[in-house]
Amino acid sequence: MDKAWVISVNMGYGHQRTAFPLKDLAVNNKIINANDYPGIPGRDRRIWEASRRFYEFISRLQNIPLVGNFFFSLYDRFQKIFSFYPKRDLTRASFGLKQIYSLLKGGWGKHLIIKLITQNSQLKTDFPIITTFFTPAFMAEFFNYPGEIFCIICDADISRTWAPLIPRQSKIKYFAPTERVAERLELYGVRKENIFLTGYPLPEFSEDDLRQRILNLDPRKKYFNKYRALIEKTLGQLPESAGRPLTIMFAVGGAGAQKEIGVRIVKSLAVKIWAGDIKVILVAGIREKIKKYFERNLEKLKLKNHQNIEIIFEKDTESYFQKFNLAFKKTDILWTKPSELSFYAVLGIPIIIAPPVGSQEKFNKRWLLKSGFGLEQENPRYVKQWLFDWLNQGYLAEAAMQGFIEGEKMGTFNIEKIALK
Repeated sequence: MDKAWVISVNMGYGHQRTAFPLKDLAVNNKIINANDYPGIPGRDRRIWEASRRFYEFISRLQNIPLVGNFFFSLYDRFQKIFSFYPKRDLTRASFGLKQIYSLLKGGWGKHLIIKLITQNSQLKTDFPIITTFFTPAFMAEFFNYPGEIFCIICDADISRTWAPLIPRQSKIKYFAPTERVAERLELYGVRKENIFLTGYPLPEFSEDDLRQRILNLDPRKKYFNKYRALIEKTLGQLPESAGRPLTIMFAVGGAGAQKEIGVRIVKSLAVKIWAGDIKVILVAGIREKIKKYFERNLEKLKLKNHQNIEIIFEKDTESYFQKFNLAFKKTDILWTKPSELSFYAVLGIPIIIAPPVGSQEKFNKRWLLKSGFGLEQENPRYVKQWLFDWLNQGYLAEAAMQGFIEGEKMGTFNIEKIALK
């Protein structure tokens, strides 16, 4: 058995980006979106759509002072991650989790699971399910899917909603990206034998990318001179030059939040962009409105078609991820809110952390900072000052090496090995 039903949801980028490296494992090389697949019943689609629209609306509200923060904080209480200490029994189901199971009792998701069971019967096998979101895993178990059910977690810590209603009786198995997630699942009541510490599934990478990156991140060789033996033991001989200007990628979230930060970065660095010292990549994803917003502001700065400015935009998610991954290989600094992209730090890239959106991103930020893989952004208006202080001190080179040496990079391989035996 060398295939699985790989299931995601197209609500933001997090769950789809997590599934994308597993495309080759998927039956017919096709990732299924549980909220948007051929033949999905109208009622099921409406439930998913209401959830997606509400989340995007709440995320954008954060840009409105006072009122936005108030409403988002109310919403965030339903997905709150409680303090880890003192360690205690956290098996009690949350209100949000009970609501999900109430919808399952009404038949939500039954069509998808019956469809997969029918296709298994035709193919005379029971493919395992690998899902990047908890709801399809709950659906599969609730409607008696006969094969194995695996759920990949795409944050550095998780709320109670990720674990089933009665965890001790569940057959759902979890792929945890961090030790904290594995420990948290146990506190929620998931049996230890159903938890696998795999790391996060990442795209293919090359040490050559990091060799070039280190040169741009350590212009005065402050980090290199101190840790030369470690660098050469890990990466071998570094090239003479990076062959490109220092390249910063700023990635907007799926709901389009924080696009203003990208414009402030470009505005502050405009002189260095014109001089050819810096390249900035603005990631608009699949949102044309964000692309046009960037274009309008670049035009005001007379940088719209400059060779050291790039906008990543595609009309479909798969093409966007492909384009993102190619650009990422030639990127030196990733600037983003602490979403699932936090895990890309283990490929040897420092993360400049934009303000988190939601409880889970606050915990991702904490993981990045405690691990030494990222640094919290200063005021973007003055990036031309503080960024070069960081570069000259070797802070970003240190974060890149820390992530590469200490982070788990084999998540995709580990997941395949376990799920497909």
